[in-house]
Amino acid sequence: MNSNRSSLRFNYLTTSLLAVLAVAVTTIPLFIIGRNTLGEAVIALLYLVPVAWSANRWGQLPGISAALTAALAFDFLFIPPFFNFSVERLEGWLVLVIFLGVAIWVVERIQTSLTKAREAVFMYEMSAALCGQRTPEAVAYTVARQIQQLYQAMLVNVIYNPEKQIPTIVVSEPIGGTGKDRPDRDLPIVNSWGLVGEIQIWRGIYSELPPEDGRLLQNFALQTARAFERTSSSRPKTISRAR
Repeated sequence: MNSNRSSLRFNYLTTSLLAVLAVAVTTIPLFIIGRNTLGEAVIALLYLVPVAWSANRWGQLPGISAALTAALAFDFLFIPPFFNFSVERLEGWLVLVIFLGVAIWVVERIQTSLTKAREAVFMYEMSAALCGQRTPEAVAYTVARQIQQLYQAMLVNVIYNPEKQIPTIVVSEPIGGTGKDRPDRDLPIVNSWGLVGEIQIWRGIYSELPPEDGRLLQNFALQTARAFERTSSSRPKTISRAR
């Protein structure tokens, strides 16, 4: 699990540095051409290009890193007095604040659009993956793996316990993962037999989870419940597996 955390931190650090580099590369021609030729408004618009590109390519944190870097470069090089981070006129403050607000808004909008698109693709992929499963264990493993990968979760547990006579199936992803005392999201799995299990999700270090009562997570629980019901209709007398 420590290796997963280190990998995530390294990935976010690398992409954030690349986003900063994208702003630096954009700054070079802007500085060469000059503020007097382009004007502050055009420079601000051009700085939105690396910000939007970074957010679209690498995600929210690199996008925010690019936005902050662009705001600092804009202030340092193109807002009087030059070559320091002070601003002597109210107009300069307004330009800088408006630019930073618009840049962060662009990052948020791009992130929201990408999240919706990714979740739509994920729903299709999960539906297709569950259709091909033939045992409750395979269903539990598929759900845990898909959710963990989508949200880069610290830990995902899928628990299936339909009857007292049937051994409980508990699948964890990643294998050997650990979470804090209580999961951040706890989704009951309910089908026509009643409550048959739950999905527990622990949030990752740099990830966010949708609301527990939101449509997406409720859809996950519903698909899982239906898949368990389908694969358990002809289940053997004993089924048990833990990952």
